[in-house]
Amino acid sequence: MKEDIHPKYAASTVKCACGNTFETMSTAPEIKVAICSNCHPFFTGKQKLIDTAGRIEKFHKKYTKS
Repeated sequence: MKEDIHPKYAASTVKCACGNTFETMSTAPEIKVAICSNCHPFFTGKQKLIDTAGRIEKFHKKYTKS
């Protein structure tokens, strides 16, 4: 393996838009993300499934055998 061609792998701080921060390992010293596991709807249990304008019924009507 060649010497001195690889980036430095060190501790990195991840900052979310919600204000949550945590430490991880990366080649970048700081990582900014828009959404994390602390505020993501799937992980928080606040996920909403919305059927706008009857899309599911429209799909079933179009593709079911009559």
